[in-house]
Amino acid sequence: MHSLTKTALSFNGIGRRCVALNRFSETRIICRGLTCTAEHREHENELYDVIISGGGMVGTAMACSLGLDPNLEGKKILLLEAGNKKVMDKVPDAYSTRVSSISPGSATLLSGVGAWDHIMNMRCKPYQKMQVWDACSDALITFDKENLQDEMAYIVENNIIVAALMKQLENLSDQVRVQYKSKVVKYTWPKSHQVADAIPWVQVTLANGQTLQTKLLIGADGPNSMVRREAGIPTVKWNYDQSAVVAVLHLSEPTENNVAWQRFLPTGPIAMLPLSDTESSLVWSTSHRHAEELLQLDEESFVDSINTAFWSNENHSELVETAGSLFRTALSVLMPSAGSARQLPPSVAGIGPKSRVMFPLGMGHASEYIRHRVALIGDAAHRVHPLAGQGANLGFGDVACLTQLLSQAAFNGKDLGAMQHLLEYETERQRHNLPMMAAIDLMKRLYSTNAAPMVVLRTFGLQATNTLPAMKAQIMAFASK
Repeated sequence: MHSLTKTALSFNGIGRRCVALNRFSETRIICRGLTCTAEHREHENELYDVIISGGGMVGTAMACSLGLDPNLEGKKILLLEAGNKKVMDKVPDAYSTRVSSISPGSATLLSGVGAWDHIMNMRCKPYQKMQVWDACSDALITFDKENLQDEMAYIVENNIIVAALMKQLENLSDQVRVQYKSKVVKYTWPKSHQVADAIPWVQVTLANGQTLQTKLLIGADGPNSMVRREAGIPTVKWNYDQSAVVAVLHLSEPTENNVAWQRFLPTGPIAMLPLSDTESSLVWSTSHRHAEELLQLDEESFVDSINTAFWSNENHSELVETAGSLFRTALSVLMPSAGSARQLPPSVAGIGPKSRVMFPLGMGHASEYIRHRVALIGDAAHRVHPLAGQGANLGFGDVACLTQLLSQAAFNGKDLGAMQHLLEYETERQRHNLPMMAAIDLMKRLYSTNAAPMVVLRTFGLQATNTLPAMKAQIMAFASK
């Protein structure tokens, strides 16, 4: 139980009581009646070892990961979140439209911080197989675990992940302080020590006028990161001239629903991801105009559009069919036991109430993940197209890597904001993230046309890859980290 601290208070009114509570060196004012103000703030200009800016999935996971690391015990860690605390007393009956495909590597991280048990007790859906196929040909590729015994990945609603991590943070109140409704308005970066009035730490100024200092600032504030912008870190980015339409789908009949389906249409990929035996999540990437049209359709027409997108062969051509058939026959002679049988996706009967939403798509990559006393993680460092479902996994990989390097630095008595181990973080993560991002961007561009020569080329490539188990295993291993 935290002790009460005496704080001088001014009152707007007579006979009104105010109580100041101290928790983790934080003065919180609880007012009854009219407003009151603290004449001083106990944590003004307080120095933290780490401040994490952004309390989404990745930022909250970073706070949990650092708070649980034994080598960082005793370090002062602060998580700043601009929004309100997200409380989930019980799981909502309706599924959320925003979901993530959580790889085994990300599940391991979430398990390590104690959040995975909460997620399993709330709601998640594992899948054992993924089928990807072309709308312009019969070419397909399937990924699955041997004998379908192991999970390939898990579909989890984003708000479930955040709620599970928040539950863990409540158990870490002695290690990690969380400050909600904390909008940052200014960052002041360390100046050279040769300057007389040198500022050795990063200063963070909040909208309420509060100023904090930190030895290491971690930017987890999304694709429009203020940390990245204010630090002057260049970013390579472009828009795809596409939007994603997301919705919750009701299947025509209950199924085991353990397959993630994705079909590449000339206008963009459409994916159906399992949520339960009777529901799936839709992620349909298409042109802005088409996305707006899909949002305006009545439910029956929208459902018909989804089923047509998954089942129609209207984009097939005789030339591509003939070339693909010949190539497939040649492959079957060379590797008679290779390849995977085609499965048909389930049909859709309806959608969840008010579940259709659209958002623009783009690609972005920070040329640097670090500066002196600054590190970027998650979408602040990299933004990808959702076609491979790797956005959240790249961010959780950042968390695991940065935690390990900061833990080692603390064990060795090093300054957490020093460039030496931050450079290691940047090098290790860029070696993983850049190839993944390049592959996702190439795949998006390769499938954004129905020109016959390109369709034939990608048909050959997809069919050949599908007959090579070793190559598919390598792709799955890289994506599961």
